[in-house]
Amino acid sequence: MVDTGILSATIDPRPTQKGHQMKRKALITTLAGLAFSLLASSGSAHHSFAAQFDADKPVKLAGTITKVEWRNPHAWFYLDVENDSGDVANWGMELASPNLLMRQGWARSAMKVGDAITVEGFLARDGSNTGNARTITIDATGKTLTMQTSVDK
Repeated sequence: MVDTGILSATIDPRPTQKGHQMKRKALITTLAGLAFSLLASSGSAHHSFAAQFDADKPVKLAGTITKVEWRNPHAWFYLDVENDSGDVANWGMELASPNLLMRQGWARSAMKVGDAITVEGFLARDGSNTGNARTITIDATGKTLTMQTSVDK
């Protein structure tokens, strides 16, 4: 072997065990942070019955369904309600989660846009045209859909 006075080094292209551990830790930390932020954002959208609705303010409305939304954390439906002067207002009524509704015997097809209904429930605390539905009667069939609310417990 001839000594040329130049140092030679060998570079191993394979990552070290420490490099694998660091990458794995960074990935786990990133995924945990993402999962936490998703849970926190969906959790903040949920509320208790008493925070939004007033059990001392029952409401009974008759109208025509304009929209039905089966989504989490709560299903909603909207109906046009005509008052004594002939003015029409659109009301939004909150239901339980789709999963709970199905466990109580509801089907997605239970209410359809265009159905004439009578709904009983509780008004929103903020005075808006929203409420929490407790019973819904489909006028054409007379079928009544009920929902257990926090007030019933």
